[in-house]
Amino acid sequence: MSDILQRLAATIAARAGADPATSYTAALLARGPAGCAEKFGEEAGEAMVEAEKGDRAALTREGADVLYHFLVMLAASGVALDDVLGELERREGVSGIAEKASRGGD
Repeated sequence: MSDILQRLAATIAARAGADPATSYTAALLARGPAGCAEKFGEEAGEAMVEAEKGDRAALTREGADVLYHFLVMLAASGVALDDVLGELERREGVSGIAEKASRGGD
């Protein structure tokens, strides 16, 4: 499987200290966790619209935006991509219904 998400997360981390005037990533991170969450939600909404329209090419582009903004939100919140991937591995092979029930009301 491609390691593009790990490379992208590393690029985001490297740009955290960049000048927000010259780096979109740095500008997003400067907004803090709440600002990054807001932007992630905006991008997720755009992806939903494209999914509803059935526009595969547009959904592909918006999906890439969602993944990028998700990684920025994680970085702004101090959560490592490896932690999220570890959680997915923990859940692998577990019924979604059983996993959700194990969280006690999430």
